[in-house]
Amino acid sequence: MDTQNPNAPTHAHTRVVAKKHPNRRHPHSGLVHDNARHTSRFTVIGNHLAQHPELSLLAIGLSVHIQSLPAGARIDIKSLAARFPEGTTRIAAALRELEAHGYLRRTRERVPDGRIITRTTSCNQPGHSGTETPPHPAPRKRPRQPGGKPLPAVPHPACSAPALLQQATDLLGRLRRDDPRFLLSACDTAHLAPGVAAWLERDVSPAAVRHALTTDLPPEPLHRPAALLAHRLTAQLPAPPPFAQPTAPPPPTRHPLQTCDGCDRAFRAPEPGRCRDCRASRTELLEVA
Repeated sequence: MDTQNPNAPTHAHTRVVAKKHPNRRHPHSGLVHDNARHTSRFTVIGNHLAQHPELSLLAIGLSVHIQSLPAGARIDIKSLAARFPEGTTRIAAALRELEAHGYLRRTRERVPDGRIITRTTSCNQPGHSGTETPPHPAPRKRPRQPGGKPLPAVPHPACSAPALLQQATDLLGRLRRDDPRFLLSACDTAHLAPGVAAWLERDVSPAAVRHALTTDLPPEPLHRPAALLAHRLTAQLPAPPPFAQPTAPPPPTRHPLQTCDGCDRAFRAPEPGRCRDCRASRTELLEVA
């Protein structure tokens, strides 16, 4: 009983982890791949199928074959048994394995002629369905104006002539000379210009518009000067000028009757003298002389 076994290990062997496996030290002693890149007639297979820990080798190979087939191909048990040497029993068991692990879905449907058929769907990634409706992207929020609210609406002129809008734009650009707080952006100026043009269209002078917009301002800083201007342009919009009737042309002047000094003929003239014929005759005589 006291004889020792020289072949027995002195202690229990510890489990060899993957990184310390003996094959890791000798990479040429295991599998070596000689791969060429496929450019046509190939099928992409995930390692989750090729190295599945629970599927049988027949089920893995059958799933690879099914995924390589075109849409509409027949993959019923009889067709697969006619294609491979395995019998119907083993093929049916492999199909049940694939269905249990999500690589196949089989549903019964009624076709228009009344028959009930079995529809088989192959899934290359269980749990992911390419027929699902993709989620709609969230609607993009519209950019908001500084301060969180859009600018109030402003009145518009009845006839938006380019020259009138340009005059209104120039007036808004010069407001910062009266008050540095009215340094407006290009977007705010484009929004306010029609309102200023509506004032100018109503025979309001540019100086009167500038006075209405820049007087009686609060002493504190203006957080939204464009909104203040939009409010004043709308709330203080003057009434249209009264309609003026067109004045009639003055009646022609009717001169009194005068007696011609040359021929005693009556003619109308503001002062006494010769008539038109006598003046013409006299002019001709002077030219001849």
